[in-house]
Parts: sequence; C-alpha cells; structure tokens
Amino acid sequence: MSQTVHALLTAAGGILAGLALAVVVLWRQQYALRTARYEATHDDVTSLPNRRLFLTRLRAALNDNTPVGVVLLDLNRFKAVNDSLGHEVGNDLLDQVGRRLAGLPAPVEVAARLSGDEFALLVTGDRDDTAAAAHAAWQAIADNFIRVVNGDLRVTASVGYTHVNRADASPRQLLSQADSAMYEAKRASVGVQEYLPHRTATVRSRDRHNG
Repeated sequence: MSQTVHALLTAAGGILAGLALAVVVLWRQQYALRTARYEATHDDVTSLPNRRLFLTRLRAALNDNTPVGVVLLDLNRFKAVNDSLGHEVGNDLLDQVGRRLAGLPAPVEVAARLSGDEFALLVTGDRDDTAAAAHAAWQAIADNFIRVVNGDLRVTASVGYTHVNRADASPRQLLSQADSAMYEAKRASVGVQEYLPHRTATVRSRDRHNG
C-alpha cells in the first residue's frame, strides 16, 4: 500500500470517526431537548400533563371555537393520608388517581394534574358530555378501592365542572368557574356540582359573612 493510499484511508477513518461523534453529540442534544420539553409540560409524580400544557390545550380548543368543558376535582382528606401514611403513599395515591383519570374515554381529551391533589379534565362536546365526564371521573375514583404501596384506600373526590359554547371565555375564567363549582361540591358534600353563577356567588358570600 502506497503512502498516499494509507494517508487517504487514515483521513477517511478520521472523518468517519468525527461524523460518528457528531451524530452522538447531536442525538444527546436532541434527547436532552425532548426531555426538557417533556418535563416542562408534564407532572413528575403522575406523568400527566401539567397546568401549563392543560392551559395550552384548552386555549387551542377555544381558539378553534370548539364547545368545551372543564372538570376540576380534588381528593377529599388527602392531607390526612399524607400526614398519617407518609408522602410515599400520598404520591402513589396521586399516581393511581392519575391513571384512572387518564383512562377515561372520549370526549375527555386531556387529563392533567394541576397541583397538589387537584386534577383537571378537558372535555369536548356539549354540556351533557361535560356532565357525564364529571360523573365518570367521580365514579372512577370512588367506586373501587385504590391500591397503594401498603394496602388499599377508599378515596372520594369533590368535582366541579363548567361548559362553554363560545370562544370569548378565557382558560383561566373556565378554571375559576370549575373551581367555584368544586368548592360548592365539597361544601355541600354532593360529589359533583355544575357551575351555576348565582349559586356559587351566593355560597361564597354567605361563607365569607359567616366566617
């Protein structure tokens, strides 16, 4: 083999090695970027979409003039579970609840964990669809024991929901309405409550006065 050919082969080998290294570096950068994007939009306990992604999806639905509903729920006496059984059990409970909510069928489009023990559903369709999704979410949690790391727990939730047919409502407005309905469901121990402006306003005013 001539020195020229040897030099060419050596150079080619160096180029191939450099390309291989560049591919590895690029793959690692893309993986890190995908991971960062995922972590920015998903909850680390349940792997559900977080508040940021939920609001993004809700805003997109409103911009498309899609009739949508928002269902908001939190777990009753969740703090007692954390305090008595520990945060590991609490996190396991949140994960199991998230799995049940994520398994709800259409017209539920998104199941998200907003914070703490608060979850939200984005529902497309009419008012009856939203009501059905709200009751399905309540039943998914309350109907059966939830298995956690050290046994089975009986858990219930307070569920509030709202629905809108127009595009002039904001995502935060809908969340606020669903939150008011959830507050009323918890106060009255009724399980599921639709947002009714006059009722929720009256209840909050009366509670503030009595407080």
